[in-house]
Amino acid sequence: MKGKKRGFRINKRKPEAPKYDFDHVRKVEKDKGKAPGPMRLNKYLAHAGICSRREADTLIEQGLVKVNGKKLTEMGYKVQIGDTVEFKGKVVKPEKLIYILLNKPKSFITTTKDPEDRKTVMDLVSNACEERIFPVGRLDRNTTGLLLLTNDGDLADKLMHPSNNIKKVYQVTLDKPISEQDFNAVKAGVELEDGSAHVDGLSVLTPDAMTLGIEIHIGRNRIVRRIFEHLGYDVVKLDRTLYAGLTKKDLPRGKWRFLSQKEVARLKIMKLK
Repeated sequence: MKGKKRGFRINKRKPEAPKYDFDHVRKVEKDKGKAPGPMRLNKYLAHAGICSRREADTLIEQGLVKVNGKKLTEMGYKVQIGDTVEFKGKVVKPEKLIYILLNKPKSFITTTKDPEDRKTVMDLVSNACEERIFPVGRLDRNTTGLLLLTNDGDLADKLMHPSNNIKKVYQVTLDKPISEQDFNAVKAGVELEDGSAHVDGLSVLTPDAMTLGIEIHIGRNRIVRRIFEHLGYDVVKLDRTLYAGLTKKDLPRGKWRFLSQKEVARLKIMKLK
């Protein structure tokens, strides 16, 4: 089978996705003045697993969304009970929400499809659910570690937004010991071609000073690798060990699991602060 051929076959028996209950989250939203009611069209599309809320605005603007048979380009339209929403001619409805944590192995691309038919993270979770899920953010091909996949476009959008300062921790192995001068330079922040790169924490993990732990909230492309490459180091291994409070505990490389009710609720409430 395809999974065996590529070296990773996970969860032979498909576990059942939890039935998440967000009554507590809705209570927090209500307490913050976000009373439940008709749903904005972009949020409706996000909850249907089509895309993130921001991406939905673009789809609406392009006239790709119909409500009750009519093209709708009004961003603020609120979907009412009984409305029929279509995207590219197909009726869409909010799906059962799915949240999967994957411990990504090396050599898998973080994308839903690859035109060159290379291995993607979707191959690793192909038997997880029938709903259309997508990765939240990216890990480059040779980076391993935690990756969240979901069809909750609203939460994904919030987790990826730079203003929310989502905490990420990586274990970095360099091609040579880091000098004290360069260690202090990373802690102080280095200037890259696309702006300053500041870390939230840095520590040496091995006596040879070649493996480090780095805490960071910046989400720019290849940011950890670029920090060390800027100072003349090659990153031999890069592993994300913590993402938004989620850890790799009891999750071997190449395996995935559903998030618990408590974990999802904490993510949602955390984003409301």
